[in-house]
Amino acid sequence: MSIPQAMQGLQDHLVPDMTGMMSLAACCVLSCRRIGTSTPLTKSHMMYWKDIRNVIKVTGSLILGGSLVFTYEVLALKKSLTLDTEVVEREKMKSYIYVHTDSFNKPENHGIVWQARKELHKAVRKVLAASAKILRNPFAGTFSTVDIEDHECAMWLLLRKSQADSRTERIEAVQEMSNTHHWHDYQYRVIAQACDPRTLIGLARSKESDLRFFLPPPPLPSLKEDSSIEEDLRQLLASLPQTELDECIQYYTSLALNESSQSLAAQKIPTHCDQIEAKGGLQLLQRLHYLYRDCPKVQRNIMRIVGNMALSERLHTPIVRSGWVSIMAETLKSHQIMEASHAARTLANLDRETVKEKYQDGVYVLHPQYRTSQPIKADVLFIHGLMGAAFKTWRQHDSEKVLAEKDLEDENRYTTCWPKTWLAKDCPALRIISVEYDTALSDWRARCPVERKTIAFRSSELLSKLTAAGVGDRPLIWISHSMGGLLVKKMLLEASKMPELSTIINNTRGIIFFSVPHHGSRLAEYSVNVRYLLFPSLEVKELSKDSPALKTLQDDFLEFAKDKNFQVLSFVETQPTFIGSMLKLHIVPVDSAGIDCRNLLLICACEVNPHV
Repeated sequence: MSIPQAMQGLQDHLVPDMTGMMSLAACCVLSCRRIGTSTPLTKSHMMYWKDIRNVIKVTGSLILGGSLVFTYEVLALKKSLTLDTEVVEREKMKSYIYVHTDSFNKPENHGIVWQARKELHKAVRKVLAASAKILRNPFAGTFSTVDIEDHECAMWLLLRKSQADSRTERIEAVQEMSNTHHWHDYQYRVIAQACDPRTLIGLARSKESDLRFFLPPPPLPSLKEDSSIEEDLRQLLASLPQTELDECIQYYTSLALNESSQSLAAQKIPTHCDQIEAKGGLQLLQRLHYLYRDCPKVQRNIMRIVGNMALSERLHTPIVRSGWVSIMAETLKSHQIMEASHAARTLANLDRETVKEKYQDGVYVLHPQYRTSQPIKADVLFIHGLMGAAFKTWRQHDSEKVLAEKDLEDENRYTTCWPKTWLAKDCPALRIISVEYDTALSDWRARCPVERKTIAFRSSELLSKLTAAGVGDRPLIWISHSMGGLLVKKMLLEASKMPELSTIINNTRGIIFFSVPHHGSRLAEYSVNVRYLLFPSLEVKELSKDSPALKTLQDDFLEFAKDKNFQVLSFVETQPTFIGSMLKLHIVPVDSAGIDCRNLLLICACEVNPHV
């Protein structure tokens, strides 16, 4: 039943009763008149009936006047709650939000009649809201004072609820919005224009959200006639301070200033986020995003920069206003795991409503990438090794047969990252994190020729990033490959020396090693004329067979782990690995891959990546 029908029913029930009261009053008056004119009465009797007639006259006048006022108010209320459907349809076609300009906050300008009408209207609205809530339960708060249809009330009430003081109510409102799929296009646009940044970010991190919740990014300012995107980017990099920077940052910046193809090296300067935003860097990155839509590597680097900028809460408002949330919401729904994971990291850093952790550069959440009501029971960390990466290390084996069958779109048959696709599906109550860091076999192939990072340095750096991501707050399992296993052992030893990181030790439940050279590898000892090994990198040198540093690390870890409540499982490959096109060898032999004589499993695979 609509509001006008309800008011008509209310009127139909009220008017007959008032007509009856009026008839009764008239009957009493006529009867009194007949009694007064029938027979002569004494003076006292006449005075008595005169008083009765006066009372009846006053009472009848009050009843008649009150009935007329009540009828008028009911009709006025019915008129105020009746909508002109043609006007509504016209309003739906508009691209802006219609807001009444009349002010209703001036009760001093109204008399007692206005106050009485206000209270009467409020009472009727409460009755209607209560009846609607019992019959259909569409409301979650006070009934809206906007004169709109029933299906419009839910939208405005959700919008109001999303800005409530209670965090729980705000989260519920965002969830209800994302699960709504029956609205008209204009209703999604109304939410997109009226919601605050906190609600917008929540919708972007909701899996079922309709992309119509997000407005297109604002138009970009036009370029100068004598300028180009590459030139603007070089000017931006040149304006950033170069003092007190890491040597690699200085190297990449100088390279970017000399070669436009390397201009995206700005992603290596996270400390300059404020200056990048102040100089229009967000808009410049957006131009690059549109210009290089067909280049996934450039797209990932751009989102990596924005993700680093999102670590600073001062920049959240500029990032939202520049339209990056709309871009990230669309990218998050992409089937490309790497691009979606970069977008998920950026949105998680922006979402301070449900995420307390911060995901620094190189730390990616593979699951859950959306807001979820599923309680997270444990963390699983994936640490890659030499020449690995956060995603490609954990891909399915690149079978020619699989690729020929075009099964790439079927995640049940082929995946580019099995922890994201398969492990998350089998164990949805896990938080799955994969980390990334740069490595090289040879200094000839190093991304930064001046970079000299030891295992100790890398483990300290990763430990700091993982702590910021909340690792240690719940049960934890480490899964590592190659040099990544050495980093895990070093991180646990370092954490055991710091009381503030004791939760990482106490919550570690297990460690899985894939081809980890606990006793070193002969990779660094080969001096054949292969370009990868002419100048072995520092990482390779540290993996030398029977290295004193590795022996110390192994002995310290065994001493540390002997009384700890976690299990260790090791895997080792049985097939050799191609290094380049000329050299084929076992990078991690069986005697080096076992951390001890227990729980060592042989697998029929090569070392480079733990494929499935």
